[in-house]
Amino acid sequence: MGTISSYLAADHRHCDDLFAAAEEDAAKGAWEAAANGFAGLLDAMGRHFAMEEEVLFPAFEQATGSSAGPTQVMRSEHQQMREVLGRMAAAVEGRDADGYSGLSETLLILMQQHNIKEEQILYPMSDRALGADREQLVQRMEAVPHGG
Repeated sequence: MGTISSYLAADHRHCDDLFAAAEEDAAKGAWEAAANGFAGLLDAMGRHFAMEEEVLFPAFEQATGSSAGPTQVMRSEHQQMREVLGRMAAAVEGRDADGYSGLSETLLILMQQHNIKEEQILYPMSDRALGADREQLVQRMEAVPHGG
């Protein structure tokens, strides 16, 4: 079993791939494919947020004795991304290529900045703080259902 860092970083790449495919379909005006791809992105992002918010963050906070700091910042950023995703869903539904494009640029910047913080700071801290429980935590994250 790998580390928390490697498991969640791989999930970031999966979300990135779904994001890029939906963006490409929207840019081409392939709205049915874009809608399907965006639905997959919403599912993957929702599941990723749930893995962190329901499993990783509580375990990290318990191990470190702090609910402030990195997990609080990550939750806030998740909420920002959820808001942009909601607006993107409306753009897909309305077949608004310009709106979708602008919102996807915003989401891309948010995701890149967020993922760097998680991959370079929070995940390594989690691996250190939760090392003994790492395998169990990854299994619990894997068990988080889709549609989260």
